[in-house]
Parts: sequence; C-alpha cells; structure tokens
Amino acid sequence: MSSYSLNRDIRSFEAASAVGGRLIVAASGTAGKVAAGTAGTDKNLGVSERVGGPAGEMLDVTVAGLTEVVAGGDLDFNDPVTADANGRAVKAVAVEGETVFVVGFIRAEGTTGDVLPIHVAPSLIVTPAAA
Repeated sequence: MSSYSLNRDIRSFEAASAVGGRLIVAASGTAGKVAAGTAGTDKNLGVSERVGGPAGEMLDVTVAGLTEVVAGGDLDFNDPVTADANGRAVKAVAVEGETVFVVGFIRAEGTTGDVLPIHVAPSLIVTPAAA
C-alpha cells in the first residue's frame, strides 16, 4: 500500500469520545466533532488513522483516498462498507426507508479483525420507504 501513501486527504477533527485506530468515524452530532461510527445510518465520513485518539483531542481521519480499516465481518474485494456497532467495516446494504452512509470500498478480501486496505470515497445508499 505504500505506493498510495501520498494519495489521500487526511483531516483533523476533535474526538467527542475515544476512537481506536483504523475505525470508521462519523459526525458526532456536535459541530466539528467525530466519534466511532456505530451504524450504517450514522453520518460516516472517514477512517481514523492507525493510532486513534482520546476524547477531547484531535483525531486524524482519512476522508478520501487509500488507507486501512479493521473488518467487522466477511468482506470481498470492492465491497462498499459502512460501520458496525464498533466502528469496524461491514458490507453496506440498502435499508428500506433509510439512508446508509458508505465510507468507501474494500480493496482486498478478509474477515472479522483483519486490517484491510480501503479506498475512502464517502457516498450514500438511499432507499425509499415502501408505498
């Protein structure tokens, strides 16, 4: 992955709560602060850098480009991912009547606990409610 190390956008945000390294982060609800993502419907925006950070401190977050994330389940190459309850990457799937915040696309195959390359490219899966 070293060939991609300069091809990413890293921003710093204040951590609303402690965030581990290589986890999906989301807007916390407090302006300008982030926390570990806990669901696909959170406003997931990027992936914390490898060291993470404590509450109240600045946290480096990759908001675009290639980095690494901890898997929360079985993932295949190019799966769109969102956060599980612990901020780990799980496959993003449509949910009727909800907006799912995709943080990016996995660039390898792996399973729970693996550290996998991810192309951070936030997007949405919007599924209308049944009429």
